[in-house]
Amino acid sequence: MIKSTSILFMFFAVFFGANTVLAQDANNPWYISVGVNAVDTYPVDEDNRPLTGGFLNEMYNVDDHWNILPSISTLYVGRYIGSGFAFGVRGSLNKIEKLGDTDANDLAYYGLDGTFTYSFRDALFGEGGWFDPYLGVGGGYVFVGDLSSHGTANGTVGLKLWLGESISLDLSTTYKHAFEDRYTKHMQHTAGIGFAFGGVDTDGDGIFDKNDECPDVPGLKEFNGCPDTDGDGIKDSEDACPEVAGLPEFNGCPDSDGDGIADPQDKCPDVAGLPALNGCPDADGDGVTDAEDKCPNEAGPAANDGCPYQDKDNDGVLDKDDECPTVPGTVANNGCPEVTVEVLEEINVQVRTVLFDLNKATIRKESFETLDNVSGTMMEYPNTRFLIEGHTDSQGSDAYNLKLSDERAASVKNYLIEKGLPASRLSSEGFGETKPVANNATAAGRQQNRRVEISLIK
Repeated sequence: MIKSTSILFMFFAVFFGANTVLAQDANNPWYISVGVNAVDTYPVDEDNRPLTGGFLNEMYNVDDHWNILPSISTLYVGRYIGSGFAFGVRGSLNKIEKLGDTDANDLAYYGLDGTFTYSFRDALFGEGGWFDPYLGVGGGYVFVGDLSSHGTANGTVGLKLWLGESISLDLSTTYKHAFEDRYTKHMQHTAGIGFAFGGVDTDGDGIFDKNDECPDVPGLKEFNGCPDTDGDGIKDSEDACPEVAGLPEFNGCPDSDGDGIADPQDKCPDVAGLPALNGCPDADGDGVTDAEDKCPNEAGPAANDGCPYQDKDNDGVLDKDDECPTVPGTVANNGCPEVTVEVLEEINVQVRTVLFDLNKATIRKESFETLDNVSGTMMEYPNTRFLIEGHTDSQGSDAYNLKLSDERAASVKNYLIEKGLPASRLSSEGFGETKPVANNATAAGRQQNRRVEISLIK
């Protein structure tokens, strides 16, 4: 019997060992195990009745309590479900010679069990590995001679030791619980050789999915099942240009213009260029590609589209920095002309003659021409800001004079704005009688103090 058992084990090892996947998993879902089983009733009686042990007592006392049929006596077939879970069915037969410490009359034993198992191998040790502990729960049905036949609830602890790519030593202990005392509660131990098989080749390229790095796309053996569509010797998953044959130094992409820049990174793939400009040429060397350079043969900054900056008014300030590009000015005034002392005095000579209605801020019509001339002069200095000052003589109260001077200065400012001067360049303020330029004790002095003046705002 032992000899026939060895031959059968060898047969299964050769037949299923031809499979080249490791363990039972999604790519190798089927598992079959054949071996021997031992039935023991001794360590399952919680009440410690005579001739029996307490729960788990002497569970591995083989000589005194185990019932073993010396031949292949158990067969397990299971299928992987996913995430470490599998379901299997085990059939077993045995001959019961001992019920605990009590002799039995060679009772026939048959069992059929269904079990859900969970493998801790990947969770504990990472994917794969030879050490594969598992737990199982399920139920079954047993026949023990003429004594009983009944269902059981089962709990299993097991260990698979993977001896090769598809063969394992499978050891397990199962507690089979009968819910009525008249039925036989017992332990069943199994030892067997297991074989994983059923590997799939989804893409039909002759390489099992477990070993196929591209299981959904037919590929080449030298690339572990991955394709090389363009035939350049670089598999598609590592080929930056899988549809066009290229060079290894460019990750499988071509360099059409031979400038050392792969076509996908070359903005000018058909014309040799410079790496700094992503493969585009720059004839004048100004850092602007010829395609974007409005002056490709004359160096100029990128900010000016590759053309040199101009100075249209020839004042020494480039147009890009010149706030008055069409009017000659000074560098200190950003290319705009500066108001000289003489020009400012000329403006004030005119504006001091501006007349208002008595005790009002209304400008008299005869002063319009004067203010028009002042406006024209101020227009010539486009980035200069002016303060329009209003002043009075000492007649009247301080508060009245301050209010009147402020309103008259504002009237002049508004008139100049209407003539086209930007409001942002003009401010006005009244000073009342606080800044006299002549003696208020005389009529001539008071006349000089009643005035409008213009100063510069720095």
